[in-house]
Amino acid sequence: MDDDLIDEAGVPRSRYTRLPGKGFFYPDSLDEERGERLAKEAIEGSEAVVIADSDADGLACAAMIRETYDAALDVADFESALAARLRDDDPETDDASDGDSEAEDDDPTADAHARSPVGLVAAGPYSLDTSLERVLAYADADIDLFVCDLCPDEYEWIAEPLEALSETVDSIRWFDHHQWDDETAAAVRDLGVDLVIGESDEECTADVTLRSLDYEFDDRWTELAAVTRDHDLWIKEDPRSDDLADYSYWAGSEEYATVVGAYGADLPETVEEFVADRRVEKEARIDAAVDRAVVHEVGDWSVAVTYGRCSQNEVAETLRGEGADAAVIVKPAGSASIRGSEGFQHAHEVAGKVNGGGHPQAAGCKPDIYDDMLDYAQHWTTEGQACRRVILAAFEAVAEEVAAAETGEESEE
Repeated sequence: MDDDLIDEAGVPRSRYTRLPGKGFFYPDSLDEERGERLAKEAIEGSEAVVIADSDADGLACAAMIRETYDAALDVADFESALAARLRDDDPETDDASDGDSEAEDDDPTADAHARSPVGLVAAGPYSLDTSLERVLAYADADIDLFVCDLCPDEYEWIAEPLEALSETVDSIRWFDHHQWDDETAAAVRDLGVDLVIGESDEECTADVTLRSLDYEFDDRWTELAAVTRDHDLWIKEDPRSDDLADYSYWAGSEEYATVVGAYGADLPETVEEFVADRRVEKEARIDAAVDRAVVHEVGDWSVAVTYGRCSQNEVAETLRGEGADAAVIVKPAGSASIRGSEGFQHAHEVAGKVNGGGHPQAAGCKPDIYDDMLDYAQHWTTEGQACRRVILAAFEAVAEEVAAAETGEESEE
């Protein structure tokens, strides 16, 4: 593929936000090979391994666990690399890095994933089984394994690697705050896993990890958990929580875990400059997605549906502020985010009908409707019409179920 076709330089935002990022066009086989190599390097020889969601909540947990093992990396290397990136991104400089091998060789953090005795494997809800398999393949037999901020939809798809690991590692501790199926939680605990699940509307996983680890954390860590919770539960009372969330999205996992491990919720000046620089583009994408939104009435709910590459939480917040009970952000890569409100707490039920899951007010899914690139081409050119239809149908199904349940309750009375 001609690189110019996926280069955003000089392309109107109204066009490139309708397409996935460059990573979408990178073949899964090559991505899997790279992921396998990086995981192997992070896991081999480690005394402990953390599998964590790659957002601010999961990575805060990883930082806490490294603190207990005295295994944090040197933050100075990351600050130096970040300052270099800011200089390279400056349009007034002529020596911007183009990602060539020489620039990579000069990066002091290029091998950071392999340095700490506590290996970090960043994962998502749909790659948890693969991450467990990689720990099984490359970890020493006597390690401590931690899983943070991840909830399997079903026990069966993690059963084989988790059961094997329970026979070989010293311990498995699992910290989370999502809503678990009782049978799945029981099956995990039956393996001897120390599974601690916090209340999803009161705690983030950083809270759960902080109170579960036998370690005297200082106030910096308590504050980090509180600010992480402020964003993760969408409380939005501390402006620093948006900085943490944005930085975790734009930074690499090792960088974020190291920086918040060193500074807590008060990010250093270099990071604040980086976040402010990236936020200009972020706000423009939010505005574009809000402008594309269409409101549908489903049952008693007003559902705003939009499309585009954007920050889904902020888009949803804006749409809720304009009167929507729920917001759906369909993404160019084929997945979708579903966000609720006080008037709509069924996001996980809707997502569960279209290959997803999550919380009552925050969930995600990827409908199984993409068979080939022509389907994706139609997805991009129609702004996700097929995806919108199946998700709205799921809203309608949930509305019918809720109405039926309410009718049943009234008849019982």
